[in-house]
Amino acid sequence: MSSTYGENIKISVFGESHGGGIGVVIDGLPAGETIDFDAVLTQMARRAPGRDKTATPRRESDLPQVLSGLLGNTLTGAPLCAVIQNTNTRSGDYGNLLDCPRPAHSDYTAYIKYKGANDIRGGGHFSGRLTAPLVFAGAVCRQLLNKRGVRIAAHIASIGAARDSRFCPTAIDADLMDRLSRSSFALIDETAEEAIRAEVERARLDGDSVGGTVECAVTGLPAGIGEPMFDGAEGAIAKIIFGIPAVKGLEFGAGFDLAAMRGSEANDAFRYADGRVVTETNHCGGILGGITDGMPLIFRAAFKPTPSIAQEQRTVNLQTGANTTLTVKGRHDPCIVPRAVPVVEAAAAVALADLMKGSGI
Repeated sequence: MSSTYGENIKISVFGESHGGGIGVVIDGLPAGETIDFDAVLTQMARRAPGRDKTATPRRESDLPQVLSGLLGNTLTGAPLCAVIQNTNTRSGDYGNLLDCPRPAHSDYTAYIKYKGANDIRGGGHFSGRLTAPLVFAGAVCRQLLNKRGVRIAAHIASIGAARDSRFCPTAIDADLMDRLSRSSFALIDETAEEAIRAEVERARLDGDSVGGTVECAVTGLPAGIGEPMFDGAEGAIAKIIFGIPAVKGLEFGAGFDLAAMRGSEANDAFRYADGRVVTETNHCGGILGGITDGMPLIFRAAFKPTPSIAQEQRTVNLQTGANTTLTVKGRHDPCIVPRAVPVVEAAAAVALADLMKGSGI
């Protein structure tokens, strides 16, 4: 089992949802850089469970304990290792899942691949809880990027049928980016919150769950980041984004809408502005040929509904070979999208810090 990402800045995520703890080791961080730990904790709190009605009632403090790589507030150049304790587990809720896998969850595929030896409690290493150390890594990388003029922010683009406004593809307000990157329920149009929360509440009251999308924007990226053919910016971001549990789709810029356009409509015309090349539109999302073009990098990730729902579901008993039904116990998010926003930001930060270091920036 490998949970490692990156070439120049490499992260390795470890632990299980109901084990003693979870954590991350980060290699390749530059020595001498200062880290604002309060800013790291702000990002951890945005993702942490038990703080909003749209989330699981499982409450964890998610306070990272740094074991190496940070002296005071300065990176030493050694691997940065952080551990987050699991303090609020109810493993008995998962006793029947090794025999009767949850539909749409990794229970079955992990059982096959690891011959039943996988830790099923809370989803084990496949749990969304493993995104906490990813957020820690991203919070550190975000600060390195900020010092180089790169800003990252995301928001709830949709949940069910309810939608937020989208980022302006060519010019994104810095104050908006700052507000979103600190929000625990990030929306561009804050008047959309009532309708979006109502979508989640209807699903929760039905003993069900609901999915949605997260839109992420990156500003301040220089042109020229990314390598063809297989190390392009889109591929690097896609690899880590698809490492986030429940992500089932990803599009950059206009994405799948480009398939319905003609070239005359889809092409982003170039022009000079303030001494640099910009595009009049940004259908390609800031990436051409796998290489950043200096425009805002914009992508959207689609999250499926949480598989663990209170309604009875059809499944199989892997021990008896019989068809059966399953009612999932435990504490689960009726919608993971609000808590996924800082995770998507963190993943983008890790990917871009890795790419920029590889480009000597």
